[in-house]
Amino acid sequence: MRVLRVLGDFFFDLIIGDDPKIAVAVVASLLIAAVLLLATAVPESVVVVAGAAIVVLAFTVVLVLDTRSPGR
Repeated sequence: MRVLRVLGDFFFDLIIGDDPKIAVAVVASLLIAAVLLLATAVPESVVVVAGAAIVVLAFTVVLVLDTRSPGR
């Protein structure tokens, strides 16, 4: 049982880390790309590039929100 708890803690720290907002943003971006791929007739290469751009954009937005000074 202890091994499962240690593995669970490890994977939680690996995936979520210090900021769960980044994990949520990346997962939401990947879900958007998956829906775009499965529900539309957009070519796969376009979805891959768009998905990567969405992930970078989401990560950037979260990073900017986290590094804003509290007075703003």
